[in-house]
Amino acid sequence: MTGPRAFGLYVHWPFCQAKCPYCDFNSHVAASVDQSAWRTAFRAEIERVRQDCPDRVLGSIFFGGGTPSLMTPETVEDIISSARTAWPFANDIEITLEANPTSVEASRFQGIADAGVNRVSIGVQALNDSDLRALGRLHSADEARAALDVAHSHFDRVSFDLIYARQEQSLKDWERELADAIMLADGHMSLYQLTIEDGTAFGDRFARGRLGGLPGEDLAADMYELTQHMTEAAGLPGYEISNHAAPGQESRHNLVYWRGHDWLGVGPGAHGRFTSANQRIATEAYSNPGAWLEAVRTGSGETSRHALGAQDSLEEMLMMGLRLSEGVPLDRYQEYSNKFIELADDGLLQIRDGSVSATALGKPLLNAILRKLLA
Repeated sequence: MTGPRAFGLYVHWPFCQAKCPYCDFNSHVAASVDQSAWRTAFRAEIERVRQDCPDRVLGSIFFGGGTPSLMTPETVEDIISSARTAWPFANDIEITLEANPTSVEASRFQGIADAGVNRVSIGVQALNDSDLRALGRLHSADEARAALDVAHSHFDRVSFDLIYARQEQSLKDWERELADAIMLADGHMSLYQLTIEDGTAFGDRFARGRLGGLPGEDLAADMYELTQHMTEAAGLPGYEISNHAAPGQESRHNLVYWRGHDWLGVGPGAHGRFTSANQRIATEAYSNPGAWLEAVRTGSGETSRHALGAQDSLEEMLMMGLRLSEGVPLDRYQEYSNKFIELADDGLLQIRDGSVSATALGKPLLNAILRKLLA
């Protein structure tokens, strides 16, 4: 947690083939996309934000979305080339692209790898077809397994996502599925409990009482505990609330966020955080793809930029850092010492080796812990 600040670039591709009913990300369905126009816009934005951090070494690039695997390899290559022109690359730079496991997208993996991507994160989400349909996914379980095979042949590092605590899912169902997933894993998995978000199709159904079969709190807690036990036993401990990795296989780019380091964001809805003149600067871009594209043509895709106050910055870093198993450095948060001790006495936090982290009991209660700390 010490040493020089890491530096990353986040690239948001906002387009999807379909909007998943649980998704509250900035994603949009479009009949067609002018990839040439988007390449031009990303080049311009990367050149613009380069001025914010002109003397940094880029350690990671993350293509998120949306569905970045719908980008052509030429678009991916052009963005990576623009980033390389803007900043020197670390020798071991991590370049991640999110992908869905449809056969169409998997067929692009060779071209994406040739463009410079060395890590993919595949949105598998479930390993049976009935639950995939319920989640609004366009791929089958067989396609997911096939896509993972293809990915392993093209990329140095492969991760995938699963969603659990789904409708009508029992603890035994999840145990069997997670065992299968662990057999498929290659160093990293992201395992998320299904969350019903306002503004999504699932959120609307839930509000109308039409989303039955969701697990109660006790079952969801049992699923979380089982997840930690099985992944730990398989050598994939949780280094973050929902992310599991073999030592050395953690997502370096996501650690930039969770450790409160610096990153620049380009693309519709992208956020950035960077340090300038000892101030933490927050940026945000237009979320609507058309509005963003037009704004870039006239000079900048940003809608806002402001300096975070010292307390706001501290609290933001605390919220992110406590998601990590390593926790946060105690000396950075002396004003919270009494609350840390109180929560440690309750068994929810642990204080050791100069850091504060959530215990096994505290991790599933992190939101409550943060409410108490930040009250």
